Amino acid sequence: MRTEIQQEPITAQRSPDAASEEKYLDEKADSKAEPQALAYEQAEGQWDESKERFTAQDLIDGNPFPEDTLPEETGPALTVRAVLVGTALGLVIGASNVYLGLKTGITFGGGLFGGILGFAVLKFMSRTFPAAFGGGSFGPRENVTVQSAATASSGLASMFVAAVPAMYRLGLLTTPRQDFGRLVTFSLVSAFYGCFFAIPLRKFYILKQKLIFPSPTATAIVIRSLHSTGGAAIAMKKVWVLVYSFVASIAWVVVNQYVPGILLDQHVFYWFYTWGWRTALAVDNWNWYTEITPAYTGAGMLAGMNASWSMLGGAFLAWGIIGPSLIATGQATGRQLEPMDPQSRWSYTSMNYKPLTQDIHEASPRYWLLWPGVFIMLLCSVTEVACNAPTIYRGFRGAFLSAKDMVQRKPVREFPGEIPDPAPKEQQVQWYYWVGGLVLSVIFTVVVCAVQFDMSVGLTILAILLAFIFSFIGIQCSGTTDTNPLTAVAKVSQLILGGVTKAEGRPINQARLENLIGGSIASSAAAHAVDMVGDLKTGHWVRASPRSQFWAQLAGSVFAIPFSAGLFVLFSSAYPCINDASIEECPFSVPSVAAWQAVAVAVTAPKLPVSLSSGLTAIFLGGFFSLLIVARYFWIPTKYHNYLPNGNAVGLSFVLPQIYVPIAMAFGATLAHFWNKKYTRSSELYMYSVAAGMVAGEGIGGVINAALTIGGVDGGVYGTTVGLPPW
Repeated sequence: MRTEIQQEPITAQRSPDAASEEKYLDEKADSKAEPQALAYEQAEGQWDESKERFTAQDLIDGNPFPEDTLPEETGPALTVRAVLVGTALGLVIGASNVYLGLKTGITFGGGLFGGILGFAVLKFMSRTFPAAFGGGSFGPRENVTVQSAATASSGLASMFVAAVPAMYRLGLLTTPRQDFGRLVTFSLVSAFYGCFFAIPLRKFYILKQKLIFPSPTATAIVIRSLHSTGGAAIAMKKVWVLVYSFVASIAWVVVNQYVPGILLDQHVFYWFYTWGWRTALAVDNWNWYTEITPAYTGAGMLAGMNASWSMLGGAFLAWGIIGPSLIATGQATGRQLEPMDPQSRWSYTSMNYKPLTQDIHEASPRYWLLWPGVFIMLLCSVTEVACNAPTIYRGFRGAFLSAKDMVQRKPVREFPGEIPDPAPKEQQVQWYYWVGGLVLSVIFTVVVCAVQFDMSVGLTILAILLAFIFSFIGIQCSGTTDTNPLTAVAKVSQLILGGVTKAEGRPINQARLENLIGGSIASSAAAHAVDMVGDLKTGHWVRASPRSQFWAQLAGSVFAIPFSAGLFVLFSSAYPCINDASIEECPFSVPSVAAWQAVAVAVTAPKLPVSLSSGLTAIFLGGFFSLLIVARYFWIPTKYHNYLPNGNAVGLSFVLPQIYVPIAMAFGATLAHFWNKKYTRSSELYMYSVAAGMVAGEGIGGVINAALTIGGVDGGVYGTTVGLPPW
C-alpha cells in the first residue's frame, strides 16, 4: 500500500540492519506473514515444506530463484496480451486511487492486484484461445510483465489528488474541462522519468546493494507460488475470493449512497443528541463517527496493527485533545452551521483561510493541525534517511564512481558483494534507450513548462534534479524498510522552489503555480521511479527480462496519461468542491490537496502564515517521533519495535479530518490479527486477496457514483437521509 502525503506505504517500520531483515524474512518463511512462499499440494491444498528450497538467507543474499524451482516457459515474456491485461488492471487501481486519494490522501499500488488477477485472466486465455488470439503457454515471467504494466498504469494518479486540485483552489488554472489538454501534457511530463531512472538504478540497488524490497519480494513469491506444482488450484481460490470481495465492495458503495444513514455513516453522538443528550453533538462536531468503508478496512488488514492503531491514536490526539483545546484557548476558530441550533453545531475542518487578510487565530483547527502533521511526517522521513546515511552515501559514491569510469572509458570497478547480472545481455536494456528517453523527457518537460505555464528553464531543471535525488532517497528507504517517504520529503522541493522564486521576485500567483508544478514533477517522477525499481526487483527474483519489464512499464504509463486526466475531469465535474475551497460541505476532504496548497501559500507569502503555538507543537512532536526512530535504530531491541508508535501514521492523522478512516483501519487490522490467530490457514490463503478486492472495489464504486451524480440519478436525488444529521 502506498499513500499520498507521503506515506508509501503506511507500514510498521522495520530496522534495515541485516539481523532485523533476516528476522523479518524468517517470520515470513514460517508461514505467519507470507504463506505464498510455500509450495502447495493441489489435492489437499496443503503446503509441503520439503519442496521449498528457497530460504530467508537466500533472500538476503539477493540471488534470484533457482532455475529448477521455476517452471519451464517457452513463450516470450513480453506479449500483447500481458501488456493489455496488466494495463487494464492497473487502470482499475488508478481509477480507484483517484477516488480514494481525493477522499483521504491514501493511494495503493497495482502490482499485487495485477499479479493475482492477471494470472487468472491469462491462465484462462492460455487454455481457451488459439495462439493467434491470445492463447498459448503462460508462465511466471509473463506474469511479471502483467504486474509491471499494472504498477505503471496505476501510479500516475498522485498529481490529481494533490498538486493539480491545489492549483484550481488557488485560482491558478481555469477549469479541468478547458484545461484538459494541459492536464494531459502535464501528466506526460512526469510519466516516464521513473521508467528511465529505474534502469541505471536497477544495477546498483538490486545487483550491487541487494536491497530487500519487502513488498516487491512478496509479490515475486506470490507469482512463483501461483505457477508452482499444485499452485494453480490454490491460485484460483485466491482469485475467486478477490473477485467476490471486489464485486461486493462495488455493490456496497453504489447502493449505500441511496441509504447512507443506514449502510454508510453511523453518527452515534448525533443520535444521542436527538435522544436528549444535548452536549453529545459537540463530539459529532469533531467528526467522531464511523463509516462502513471496505477500502480502509482492507487497508488496515494490509497495514497491520502498529500503523493502523498509531493512526487512530494520532487522530485521538489531534481531533480529541489538541483541537478542542485550540477552540477553548482561542488559538483557532470554528464556523457556525445552519440549520441546527447555532450554539451547538460547528465546523472545524475548513481550509478556506486567507493569510493576507485574516488574523492567524481566525484559521480553523484543521489549518492549525496541518503544520504539525506535515512536519512530523517530514522530520520522520528525514530521520529515516539520516539513519540510513552511511548506506545512502555508499550508494551515491558507488553510482558516481561507476559513472566516472564509464565516462573515462575505464573498466567499471567492482564493489564488494557485487554479483553478475543474471539477465542475459539480450534481455538487458541498452544504455541508449534510457539515456535517449531521459534526454527527450527533459526537453519535453522544459518546453511544456515554459510554453504552457511560463516556468523558467532553470526552475524546471531544478525540479528534475530534485526528482532524481528523491529517487535515490525513496529507493533506499523503500528497499530497506518498505516505507516510501517521498510525499513528506517532496515538501522539501516546495521549500527549495519557494526560496528560488522568492529570490527571483516572481509575482505571487506565478510563484505559487511554479511551486506546485515543480514540486509535483519532483514528487511524481521520483515516486514512479521507486515503483519501477520495485517492479524490477520482482522481475529479478523470477529471472524475468528487464527489457520486457521496461517496455511494459512504458506501455502502462502511456495508457495511464489520458485516463488519469479524464478521471480527474469526471470527479471534478461531479463534485465541484474538489477544486473550490469555498464550498464547505464536500464528500471529499482532499487532505493531500490541502497540504500542497498550504505549503505553496506559506513559502510564497511575505510572512510565514503559521501561528507560534502551531509551530512550537510541530517542532516538539516532530522531534519526539524522530527521537523514537533514532532509538529504534540504535537502542531499542527489535522485539519491541512493533510497540513503538509509527510517527508517519500519526502525522497523517493530523492532516486527515475524516476520523472514520483510522477507525476503519484499526478495525481492519484487529480483524486480520484475530483472523490470523484463530484461523491461521484461511488467513494465510485468503486475507490478502480479500483486502485487495475491498480496496479496489470501493474506488471503482466511487467512480460509478461520480458518473451517477453527473447523470442526475445519484443518492442525492433518489436516496433517503434517514439516520443522517440534517447537514
